[in-house]
Amino acid sequence: MDWQEALSEYRTYLKLEKSLSPNTIESYLRDLRKLESFSENPPLKVSSSDLDEFLYQYAKENFAPRSQARLISSVKSFFNYLQWEEWRADNPAELLETPKLGMKLPDTLSEKEIDQLIAQIDLSLPEGERNRAILETLYGCGLRVSELTELKLSDLFFEENFIRVIGKGNKQRLIPISNYTIKFINIYRNEIRVHIPIQKGFEDYLFLNRRGKKLTRVMIFTIIKQLTEKAGIRKKISPHTFRHSFATHLLKNGADLRSIQMMLGHESITTTEIYTHLDDTMIREAVLKFHPRNSEKEESDNNQKS
Repeated sequence: MDWQEALSEYRTYLKLEKSLSPNTIESYLRDLRKLESFSENPPLKVSSSDLDEFLYQYAKENFAPRSQARLISSVKSFFNYLQWEEWRADNPAELLETPKLGMKLPDTLSEKEIDQLIAQIDLSLPEGERNRAILETLYGCGLRVSELTELKLSDLFFEENFIRVIGKGNKQRLIPISNYTIKFINIYRNEIRVHIPIQKGFEDYLFLNRRGKKLTRVMIFTIIKQLTEKAGIRKKISPHTFRHSFATHLLKNGADLRSIQMMLGHESITTTEIYTHLDDTMIREAVLKFHPRNSEKEESDNNQKS
């Protein structure tokens, strides 16, 4: 079995057995092609010392622990697959250790900054109403960018105030949607989208480009980047920033982690705990409001004054 055959079989496994998204599959394969380029051996002959040397050379060129961790994860998954399919009796990646990663929190936007971004949209252009609906949906529902581009008219249940989303692993979930967000989606649907000559096969997709096809991930990134520059916001902002802001603001305003976990589509509550970080202001307010010493001190001070 050569590399081309092994990676082709592995791609099929990731798609059919693991139900991974095309973007995730391509990330795995991109990592493994680095190993293919480095190794002089076919996949069934790669040894643990080959992997150690490969990872050592990669680490010399790329010091980011997160990148190294992802590469090791891809390599381990691939050789686990070869062993599980009995292409190999041994697993040369079995003892590989992933570097420890600290908690990395992305930038979040304040409500004021989100309003600043939306204010930069030129509503005199046909795509203006579409772009406003996109940002309101990202922020109002906490969607991943791939979930947004795949959102369909048949996924909208506005009478019940829900939308249906197909998340990672083709898992469906229902997300509440506010009347505020519904309003901007309906403006786009009823005033802009109805005038677009829609291409065959894209009739059900909600957000379309001027040629009547669904928007790409790259286009969503480009829209947000341009608005960020116009607003003069000096943060690294992506579609995922709106998802993080959605979760952070819900938590700040009293939503419980379990509800946020379900809306984000996280399998583990641990992911949600990391994702929705508490800022210093919230921690300070919690201590001042709930710690018994603070309430006792306040009562004592009031008694002394009287």
